[in-house]
Amino acid sequence: MMEWELVSPGDKTLQQASVENDEPDLFGEAPHAVPVPIDNHLPVPAAARRRPRWRRIVLFVLVLLIAGGAGGFYWWKHLQSQLPPGIFSGNGRIEADEIDISTKFAGRIATIEADEGYMVKAGQVVATMDTRDLEASLKKSEAQVELSNRAIDEAKANVAQLESQETLAQQEFDRAVALVAKGFQTKEVMDQRRQQLDGAKAALQAGQFREIQARHALEAATHDVELYRVNIADNTLVAPRDGRIQYRIANVGEVLPAGGKVFAMLDIGYVYMDVYLPTEEAGRVKFGADARIVLDAYPNIAIPAKVTFVATQAQFTPKTVETKTERDKLMFRIRVRIDPERLRAHGDAVRSGLPGVAYIRTDPAVSWPERLRGPST
Repeated sequence: MMEWELVSPGDKTLQQASVENDEPDLFGEAPHAVPVPIDNHLPVPAAARRRPRWRRIVLFVLVLLIAGGAGGFYWWKHLQSQLPPGIFSGNGRIEADEIDISTKFAGRIATIEADEGYMVKAGQVVATMDTRDLEASLKKSEAQVELSNRAIDEAKANVAQLESQETLAQQEFDRAVALVAKGFQTKEVMDQRRQQLDGAKAALQAGQFREIQARHALEAATHDVELYRVNIADNTLVAPRDGRIQYRIANVGEVLPAGGKVFAMLDIGYVYMDVYLPTEEAGRVKFGADARIVLDAYPNIAIPAKVTFVATQAQFTPKTVETKTERDKLMFRIRVRIDPERLRAHGDAVRSGLPGVAYIRTDPAVSWPERLRGPST
């Protein structure tokens, strides 16, 4: 290291400078110190000295503004999330009743008229089964009905014939009785006429029984026709309620047993959310209480609902339900249901499984907050 001293301000002798060259030279010699002249008396501009202070001030103000904005937003959200006394909330998921569209009889699927995601109306045909065997049986029963009608006509004619024979036998017997009384006829002939009359009456009664039997046969054949028609109709699968097809389980040509599932659909007329409240809050909830449902997917929409079920016994809280404190181990299940009329108007928007929050008003005198009033108010 080499040092240079400055004798006077006006002297151009270098005061001190030393820079060590750490790199070896081209010949591989050890590094050596290289003197560098330094002038400590050069003037520094005033703007250069003030610039760092102003930067620090501006940065400090920006930090204050950002912190104040974040704190104000947090305070505003905290105020918005607070509920007035008389309104409680719980987490849950939107659920809809699932209905299985199944076969009543064993058979082969002939046609499929719907698919997953389809919106269907009550009574709409969604699939048909092969009913050729039932149609053949139906024709047989219809023929039996026609045969029973002919049997009834024959029985009626036979009864009419027997009635005339019974009338003739009655007349002959009356005549014989009169003749015997006058002595013009023997009692033997009168007894014969009595026997003929009794035989005619018995034959008439048998004919009447055969007519009744033919009528019963007609009724049985008619019931068979009705049964086959019902069975054929039951092999046409229809949607029992308005809803959405959730799953298509079978396809055309598959042979299913009795009760085989073809579709699973969601009943959009019965959509609800189950929430769990602790004893203190659940004890204030009444059947029919006003409620609101806010889904995570639509945080700005409050859906009007009503309390339709309040559990009479406490139960352990499911793991999927978040509670306020770990002390809330036993909870009461509360079900809030969305108005069916509103669901019919917005059936396309119904989604099962969406998470959200249900708000329940236990005090009718308490007004809903602005964000929970919903379209009904």
